[in-house]
Amino acid sequence: MTGAFFENWFLPGIWITLQVTFFSAALAFVVSFVVGVLRAAPSRIVRILAGAYFEIFRSTSSLVFMFWIAFTVPMLFHIQFYGMAAGVLALGLTYGAYGSEIVRGALAAVPAAQREAGIALNFTRIQRLRRIEIPQAWPEMLPPFNNLLIELLKGTSLISLITVADMTFSGNLLRLVKGESAPIYTLLLVLYFVLAFLLTRGMRLLERRAKAKIGQAPEKTGLFGGLRSRSSIDAVTGTAGTGGAK
Repeated sequence: MTGAFFENWFLPGIWITLQVTFFSAALAFVVSFVVGVLRAAPSRIVRILAGAYFEIFRSTSSLVFMFWIAFTVPMLFHIQFYGMAAGVLALGLTYGAYGSEIVRGALAAVPAAQREAGIALNFTRIQRLRRIEIPQAWPEMLPPFNNLLIELLKGTSLISLITVADMTFSGNLLRLVKGESAPIYTLLLVLYFVLAFLLTRGMRLLERRAKAKIGQAPEKTGLFGGLRSRSSIDAVTGTAGTGGAK
C-alpha cells in the first residue's frame, strides 16, 4: 500500500474517526454528569426518570439506535440527521448512560462525613457537589472513564455502517480497490491501538494531576500497567463489560 493510498484514503478516515470520538465523548461526558447527579437527587421522581434513562440506553444496542436516528427519525419527525450527527448522538447518548453509573458510584463513595460537613456549613446541594463531592470523586472517575473512552473509540467503527467514511469505512473501500485484506485490516488494528494508547496516556496524566490536587499519591504504573488496579474501581462503579454497548 503506497503513501498516496494512505494519504487519500486513511488520513481523511482517521480525521473523521477523531472528530466522532471527540464530539461523542463530549456529549457522553455531559450526559454522564447530568444523569449521574440526578440519579442521586433527593427527589424520587427525578431519580426514577434518570434511572429510566440509564436502563433504556444500557439495554439498547447503540448500532440499532444509530440506525433508528439515521433512518427512522426522518420518517417519524421529519428531522434529518446526516451521517456523523447520527453517529455522535447514538454513541454519546449510549455511552453517556454507562458514564452516569461511573459518576453515581464515585459520588456515592465519598465519605458521608464529608457531605454532612457541607450540610453543617449550610451549603446548598450545588455547593456541596462543586466544593466537596465532585473534587473528591473526580480522581476515582477517571480510570473507568478512561476505559469507557477506549470503548467509545472502538465503537466509532459502527458509523461505517451508515456510510460515514471513517477509518473502517475507508479501509473496507481500499480493500475492495486493492484486493488486499491482510495488510489493510492489520493497519486498521494498529491505528486503533495507537489512538487508544495515546488516549490512555493522556487520561493517566489527567488522573495524576487530579490526585495531586487533593493530596493523593499517584499510582506507579509501567507503560502498560494499572490494569489490575482498574478492575476494583470498575467493580465498584459498575462499568465492567461496557463493550456491551455495541
